[in-house]
Amino acid sequence: MAANVIIAGDCGPAHGPKDGFPVSGYIDLIVPTLQAADFRLVNCMRTYSTNAAESSDAPQVAQPVEMAELYTQAGFDGITMANNHAFDAGPQAMIDTVDLFRAPGIQVTGAGRNFADASQPVIMEKEGLRIAYLGCTSLGKSDGSAGSTTPGVLNVSINTSYEHRGPHAPVRILTNPDQTELAKLLVVVRNLRPSVDRLIVAFHSGVIRVPRVISDYQVTVAHALIDAGADLIVCHAPHIPKGIEVYKGKVIFYSIGVFAMTKPFAAPSWSEPAWSHGAIRNHMDLDPNYPFMPYGTDSRFALLAKAGFAKDTATRVSFLPVFFDQTYKPQALEAGDPRFTEVVEYIEWASVDMPHTFTVAGNEVVVTA
Repeated sequence: MAANVIIAGDCGPAHGPKDGFPVSGYIDLIVPTLQAADFRLVNCMRTYSTNAAESSDAPQVAQPVEMAELYTQAGFDGITMANNHAFDAGPQAMIDTVDLFRAPGIQVTGAGRNFADASQPVIMEKEGLRIAYLGCTSLGKSDGSAGSTTPGVLNVSINTSYEHRGPHAPVRILTNPDQTELAKLLVVVRNLRPSVDRLIVAFHSGVIRVPRVISDYQVTVAHALIDAGADLIVCHAPHIPKGIEVYKGKVIFYSIGVFAMTKPFAAPSWSEPAWSHGAIRNHMDLDPNYPFMPYGTDSRFALLAKAGFAKDTATRVSFLPVFFDQTYKPQALEAGDPRFTEVVEYIEWASVDMPHTFTVAGNEVVVTA
């Protein structure tokens, strides 16, 4: 009794057939890798509805319904919609998207008509082995957290404070999860855990675009989820890969990057002083070869997290290095490819001071303590 699960990151191209990008084109290089797994999971960053409200901040979120064919063509079994964009086009567009995925049998977690609905996990079963996938976020809109009778996402909000250390030192930014909301999430995890053999939590969180930096709250929440019973934590949101930690024998991916994403414009932050004066640009600029993936040079590669689950043995966790070509197609790399080494070395750099060991095994990188 064993099952392999592949978990992909942020997904939702904003360019379709009218722009010269066939929907199926985004996945034709990666489909063989996905099909080799028993189950496939991903984070949906868009809404697909005819009832979308206009959003001046993120107009790319509201996509035509036909763009959702990417998820069925890729064969995804489960989708998390617990993220910062699920509510951008309004609650009805979010609910329409949940229903659109569920209609052909794709399970959705992390968003729904109310807290109970948003807290429902994806359940995968193979030969008596039950695996759950639960989506949550710390980046939900202020009015977009699911309530007892209101739609939204499964959200844990974050409190931010600043420690001033004088004019000679940078201000320290302190971030902590709201304890009441975190407690509610942990109750969901504890109640779910006895009914499944393994539990994956997708935690949409983290500092976007800036390499290596992991926020205090991410560590706090990820550790608490494992203490409550989670077997694997997979984070996304920064749009670039970040470090990997092994905590109490369980693996935490602090960001696996994007899976298939495009956007027609760069974030306004690139015109802010921190970028234009070079304080952050020195570490990450926009890549002119990827004008429709304007998340920084490090977004040109990503990870697929992979878990091998069995009833009576320890979980085998690994990652598959992925690179994007200039038509925004992700492709899993082979170990002999120089880009494979580039990704592994980058993740080693991003994981400094975190407990971990990486071992190349075939075309995967196995993660152990």
